[in-house]
This record gives sequence, structure tokens and C-alpha cells, in this order.
Amino acid sequence: MKVLKFGGTSVGSPERMRKLMDIINKNERQIVVLSAVSGTTNSLVEINEAYKNDSSKAIQLIDNLKSKYIVFIQDLFTVPEFFDKAHAVVDSYFGTLISFSNEQGFAAAHERIILAQGELISTNLFHLYLMQIGVPSVLLPALEFMKIDEDAEPIVSYITEKLMPMLDAHPEVNIFITQGFICRNTFGEVDNLKRGGSDYTASLIGAGITAEEVQIWTDIDGMHNNDPRIVKNTSPIAKLSFEEAAELAYFGAKILHPQSVLPAQKYRIPVRLLNTMEPEAHGTLISAERSEGEIKAVAAKDGITAIKIQSSRMLMAYGFLRKVFEIFERYKTPIDMITTSEVAVSLTIDKTDFLKEIIEELTDFGSVEIDKELTIICIVGDFVSSKAGYAAKVINSLKEIPLRMIAYGGSNNNISILVDSNFKHSALLDLHEGLFN
Repeated sequence: MKVLKFGGTSVGSPERMRKLMDIINKNERQIVVLSAVSGTTNSLVEINEAYKNDSSKAIQLIDNLKSKYIVFIQDLFTVPEFFDKAHAVVDSYFGTLISFSNEQGFAAAHERIILAQGELISTNLFHLYLMQIGVPSVLLPALEFMKIDEDAEPIVSYITEKLMPMLDAHPEVNIFITQGFICRNTFGEVDNLKRGGSDYTASLIGAGITAEEVQIWTDIDGMHNNDPRIVKNTSPIAKLSFEEAAELAYFGAKILHPQSVLPAQKYRIPVRLLNTMEPEAHGTLISAERSEGEIKAVAAKDGITAIKIQSSRMLMAYGFLRKVFEIFERYKTPIDMITTSEVAVSLTIDKTDFLKEIIEELTDFGSVEIDKELTIICIVGDFVSSKAGYAAKVINSLKEIPLRMIAYGGSNNNISILVDSNFKHSALLDLHEGLFN
């Protein structure tokens, strides 16, 4: 069985939703994971914000969004019986959105319920569309098998336990439809896997059922060797190892959710990145296969803050780094890069919610310097430690760019460079010229 995930742009219009059946093979068993219709999640975020301040503004936003869906179903459903059913679906879920106007307080749990409505609507409408055209399918509610634990980590064994009986109950059906992004938390409340979570859903389902393959369908033909929004003539990468794909996804390649590689890697499920607009394109295959000695791609991650702790008295003392890392652990703040010298340690973070508190605790160890508006540029490949020249090739490509920090050797798949964000575009262009041309 394969798992096919379609993003918001792939279901962003009635025409595109209809064209999914040019990709989905109705003669092969598949689980189809759908995101919300393009633009819906952003609208739901706006509705959440409005509810916190002005319920009347929230109701207005809800009405505006509902009117778009009415136009959507008028185009998608040509049979009156199914148009009426689709209208009832829209009325039901938008009724849920309106119901929060009667609440005395607006809690985080309410926000998560509102955010879930996008995927619930898109999957119900697609299921009805398949009924209209006579294609048998089963709608699988993700809230019945997708669960996260107290640390917000998905429980793959729970997916297997709950989902497999649902599939086995319909041996005659080939197409199963479910929601990406949404789940339940350890308290049984509606929750989600954060932005881009539909990719993660697909990978988790693939792991849970030991799928033959997971396909991520977006609006670009695979992962490219540089950012096509900045660099002209980028090329799709035919093959990546799980490790390379994970590095690229984490460090800025928007086509793939950073965490979505991990379940596939653990259970050795191949992941294929494909383009809904060009289904015949080869795309990118992510698997356990490695290709040694190749620089594959460049990615950039913005919004980076650098922290430098200088302490000639404590740096080389036993346990110093452990104490520094414990501060970040307490505030659940991941570290991206780290370098050390005899008297200082420099590191970077992209989550700054608790920056003030972290700095206060770090000052106990020495002087602390903060630098913001930085970018990590990540060069990814399979860098064999016994071969020379990778770092030199990267540094030579960036000879005109001021480099703030370099990390090399922590992974065989990554060389990371920290630059001022003002130099991001120039750095990406220079690297493309130096590494790929």
C-alpha cells in the first residue's frame, strides 16, 4: 500500500481537486492524505486572532471564508444530490467555527479545534466528489488513529493499532482518505502536528502500516539543489539519502516538513517528492541509498540568533558545556550550530521565546553577546571523511562573503555557514556558481 499526500495548492481549486484522480490509481490500494484547501489555514489563524479581541470581526471573517467554499462546491459538484450534501458539510463545519462566538473565554483548545476544520472540510468534500463520480472510497478520521504523547511526539504504535483494523474492515476498497496535520493529544483533545504537518502525517502513516512508499505531492518537481526563488536555473535532485533530506528540510528546504523524514528513515519507507502540476516529472526519491562524495544541495534558514558566552575562568572547567546546554534544555530551546574556542563558546538558536531568561542564566558563566538577524546556510551532501576538499570548495565559493561562524565535522552530510541575513542572497548565488556550475 502507498501513502499519497497532497498539499493545499494541490486541492486549492475545484479543477485541481478533480485532477487528483489523474494521479490516484483507483486500482491500487492507497491512503490519500489531504491538507486544507490553499489559504484556509491562514484564514483560520486570522479567525483565531479575531476571537481573542473581537467576536464580531471573527464572524465576519468566517462568513467571508464560507462564501468562498460555497463558490468552490458550486463548481465541484454538478449533481444536485451531492451539491446538497456538500452544502451540508460546509454548513456543519462553519457552524463549529461560529459556535465559539458564544464562549465566555477563548482558550488554546478552542484555537486548535478551529485550525482542524480546514482538513476536515477538504477531506469530506473530496470524499463526496469521489462518490459523485462513482469511485469507491472510505473516509478515515485522523482523530481516531493519530495521537501525540505528553512531549508532543506522535505514537507510531498507536497508529498501527488503530489504523490497521480500519483498513482491514474494507478489503474491497482501494482508496482511503484522511486528514493531514490534525491529531489528538494525550488528554484526548484536538491538537495538531504544527505547520507543514501533513507531510509528517503521511510519513507517520507510512511507518505505521509499513507502506511500500510515501509520496509527497506539491507544486514543485522535487527538492532542488538551491532555492529557486533566489537562484535561477536550479535543478531537481533525483536521489537523496534520508540523512541528506533531513538536513535540507531542517535548514530551509520548504518542500518537506523537517520531521517527516524521521519516521520514514526509522522504518526504511522510501519517500518520493512529486509535482501535482507535472505528474510525469521524476521528482526526488529519498531512501537509505547513499552516494558518497557528492555535494547535493544548498539551503538557507533565516531568523537565527547567535549567542556567545566568553569565560576564561570557566570554559575549560569540567562540566561547563553541560551546564550551558542544561539551560537551553530547561527552556526547550534547540541549538542549531555550535563552535568553541579556549575561552568562548558560540551557538545559534531560532526559537527566541525565552531568550531573555536564557541570557540571564548564562551571565552566571561569563559575558554574553547576542547577535540577531542571521542566516544559516547549509551545504548538504555525503562528505566522506577520508577525502579532502569539500570545505575548501565551500569556503572558496564564499570568498567575498563575511562569514560569522562555520560548523563542519559534526555530520558527514552537512557543512553549515552563519552569515548576516543581508548576505544571504549573495551567498546562495556564489555557492551555486562555485559548487554546481
